[in-house]
Amino acid sequence: MDRKKELKQEYKEIKIEGGIYVITNKQNGKIFVSSTPNFKTLNGTRFTLESGTHTNKELQKEWFEYGKDNFTIEQVEVLKKSENQYMDEKKELQKLLEKWLQKLQPYGEEGYHSC
Repeated sequence: MDRKKELKQEYKEIKIEGGIYVITNKQNGKIFVSSTPNFKTLNGTRFTLESGTHTNKELQKEWFEYGKDNFTIEQVEVLKKSENQYMDEKKELQKLLEKWLQKLQPYGEEGYHSC
C-alpha cells in the first residue's frame, strides 16, 4: 500500500508544462503553429496526423504526401506560470499563440494557416 501512495505522490509532483509548438515541413519550409496546455499531448498530435484525423486538412495532406520523417515538432515557448494563485491558462495560451502567429506569419506559401 505504501508503494501506491508513493506513486500517487510522484504523479502529483510531475511538472506539467504547456506552451507553443511548431510543426515544420522540412521539404517546403511550411509551418503550423499551435498551443497546448501540456506538451506531453504532442504525442497525441502526432497520432492524429498519423491516423489521418488532424483538423488542419492541408497539413494532414502534406503529412501523408511527404511522410512523417519530413516533419519536425518542436516547442518554441513554455507558458510561464504566474506567481499569484489564479491564472487563466487558456487565455494566456491564446495570447502566446497570437504573438507567435504574428511573429512567424504562417500563412499562404509560408504555412498551414489561413488569414
